[in-house]
Amino acid sequence: MSPATAPSVDATAPAVSRAVRSARNGVAVVFALNGLAVATWFSRVPAAREALGLSAGQLGLLLLAVSAGSLLAMPTAGLVSQRLGAARTVRLSTAVVAVGLTGAGLATGLTHSPIAVALGLFAFGYGSGTCDVAMNVEGATVERRLGRTVMPRFHAAWSLGSVAGAGLGAGAARLDVPVAAHLAAVAVVVLGGTLLGARLFLPPAVAGADAPAQSNAARRRALLAAWREPRTLLVGLVVLVMAFTEGSANDWLAVAFVDGHDLSEAAGAAVFGVFVAGMTLGRTAGTVAIDRWGRVPVLIGTILLAAVGAALAILASSGPVAVAGVALWGIGASLGFPVGMSAAADEEEKAAVRVSVVAVIGYTAFLAGPPLLGLLGDRVGILHALLVVPLLLVPTLALVPVMREPRPSDRP
Repeated sequence: MSPATAPSVDATAPAVSRAVRSARNGVAVVFALNGLAVATWFSRVPAAREALGLSAGQLGLLLLAVSAGSLLAMPTAGLVSQRLGAARTVRLSTAVVAVGLTGAGLATGLTHSPIAVALGLFAFGYGSGTCDVAMNVEGATVERRLGRTVMPRFHAAWSLGSVAGAGLGAGAARLDVPVAAHLAAVAVVVLGGTLLGARLFLPPAVAGADAPAQSNAARRRALLAAWREPRTLLVGLVVLVMAFTEGSANDWLAVAFVDGHDLSEAAGAAVFGVFVAGMTLGRTAGTVAIDRWGRVPVLIGTILLAAVGAALAILASSGPVAVAGVALWGIGASLGFPVGMSAAADEEEKAAVRVSVVAVIGYTAFLAGPPLLGLLGDRVGILHALLVVPLLLVPTLALVPVMREPRPSDRP
């Protein structure tokens, strides 16, 4: 967001400024705890597979329960957030996350029932998907009130939370902590921390939630209208490609380097760590770049960086060059998703429904990407299957202008 187009903050209202700063901290906490919850489950997937006695194919079907819950939640999450407010929606949805995470853990460790685990994971995904939309809506509101770009840093907080969750999960596995106890303990921490973080969200009068109330029918019409808006759909398409760029690395990068570059499993995990570090760095530093040069130039640069980095990671014959490519891939993939959420929320009155639409489109990549790359990998190998990433990124450059910040005259 360039200085000329950045929304202004009312300097005559110090109480509002304090509220906005507090809300910024609260949103960061909620993002980090959501990342902690998600990574906690995925860090114990190997233990769950062993406890349930699942084959690779059966495990893949079980994991779809999380994505199915998230995708089912997102079409209506914007309406729920618009009706209840972001803070209340985050509290309620995180309670569902905690119940689902605890239920999946208990089913894994006590009943050994894949169906019971799937039900817990479905609730976990439903709550996480609803929370995802609500916290992005609140984050976009805080960003507008601050008058500078902060959304990527919220997503960096999510990444840091996920790194913490993965680290705690690795430690719990090494110490043979039961899955049920581990997941239940994290669920309590996530719920308690989120309840505290959401208390810092902007009051309704500051967030704009004191606008004239809409009927349920009006909210549904607004959501349907958002699905017919060309800009919203194009923003969603950019987010889809960037989610695929990120998700493909999350799911397959370690395996691809083990199989394709003949690394050990430990080295493959370390390569994935390089990608996550690149993502976190890009989301932290990217806010400064966007404020200075604007969304479009920065996104064009980072998308090109991701395409070049992915190509190097896949095609380079030198190990250090391939790892350097992974770092570039992570930095380049870091901004597309959070900036897409900001772009969807540019018009505050319609932010909730538009963020919901963009989230649904984007999260489709997390649902469809892993199995599609797996099928392609069966034919050409996982490493070369990842060439789909740069091939999709290059034409996406033509869509980046839809992310441009609205002119001051366009703001409501």
